[in-house]
Amino acid sequence: MRDLTKGSEGKHILLFAIPMLLGNLFQALYNTVDSIWVGQIVGSNGLAAVAVSFPIIFMLISLVMGLTMGVTIIISQYYGAKDMDNVKRTIDNTLLMLLVASFVTTIIGLLLSRKILILIDTPDVILHQATVYLNIMFAGMLFMYGYNGLSAILRGMGDSKTPLYFLIIVTVVNIILDPIFIYVLKLGVAGAAYAAVISQGISFVMGFVYLYRKHDIFRLKFKDLRFDKGIMGLIFKIGFPMAIQQTLVSVAGVFLNAIINRFGADAMAAFGAASRVESFIFMPTMSISMSVSSFTGQNLGAGKIDRVKRGFNAAMLMGVVLSLFTLFITQVIPKYLILLFTNNQTVVELGVQYLKILGLFYCAFTFMFVSNGVVRGSGDTLVAMIITLVALWFVRIPLQTYCQEG
Repeated sequence: MRDLTKGSEGKHILLFAIPMLLGNLFQALYNTVDSIWVGQIVGSNGLAAVAVSFPIIFMLISLVMGLTMGVTIIISQYYGAKDMDNVKRTIDNTLLMLLVASFVTTIIGLLLSRKILILIDTPDVILHQATVYLNIMFAGMLFMYGYNGLSAILRGMGDSKTPLYFLIIVTVVNIILDPIFIYVLKLGVAGAAYAAVISQGISFVMGFVYLYRKHDIFRLKFKDLRFDKGIMGLIFKIGFPMAIQQTLVSVAGVFLNAIINRFGADAMAAFGAASRVESFIFMPTMSISMSVSSFTGQNLGAGKIDRVKRGFNAAMLMGVVLSLFTLFITQVIPKYLILLFTNNQTVVELGVQYLKILGLFYCAFTFMFVSNGVVRGSGDTLVAMIITLVALWFVRIPLQTYCQEG
């Protein structure tokens, strides 16, 4: 595991961020391959069905995602202070928490999927496909939670490489299974969901077995697993603001989908394709932000505050360079990026408009991501939550609603 409390700040952040960036690239590729196959084989309606489903899935898993971000911070601070007993206790409680949460989320998702789609005005032409896709994805929540939990634990200890290996397995298996389920077996949108769940399951099982055998700190005795009030209280204290933030962000995503749905399936397909491209655009800076969180947590745990300041400056410099590159991509070649998903001219034109506007504000996003990374790493997650929610609920959604009415 990497010790982030010694040596060059910028080098540590970059070396930690690169594996995370590669991991995020594979994650985005994993999600994007589904959309490309669905868009090209099933058509723009299938692409719209996947697009409208994603924010709903994210809404129901975001609470746990926020809590695991808190786990990363807690473990990074314990690990920086060399308190391995509490690292072990945090790991045990995290895995037990995710087991319970996955069961609850699966039940809720299966019961409410169609009702939520109807509530957000999903066009009738894609309602059935979206419902099928959602139900299959909800059935695999255990695998999704499991992978995210293992990754959060390892990142807290400074290991961003092992999660990357797990994710490579997910992506490769998914790339192989997608054409088989979607095209050969002719399962359409359902095939994309089956491929995603199976690949997640294979990666989670292989990762868990590997860690169980290779790392003593992952040795679990299920009969001894029980909730520790102190550790769980700390996880919720630090992770709950981020969990609320993630949940409200995902609810905002569903709300935005509801607005876009009123413009029809083509608009939803364009938003879905552009959002996949957007995930790649934001990826480098988000990786730096997560790296800064672990860097900040370990150095605060070791009492090295000056290194946190220098780390922030180094991360911001990296972000500015990335923002210039992103501006070029979004203004020069956006059409070719959308064409990867569909040849529908209306969808392409709408997607290009979205990306061109997005690229103009990337530098501001960079400052927000890096600043929030430092704030999260310090354990003061409430401030990051407030900033994000104000931006979404008091700026973005009112502006989009106003533009629609205008």
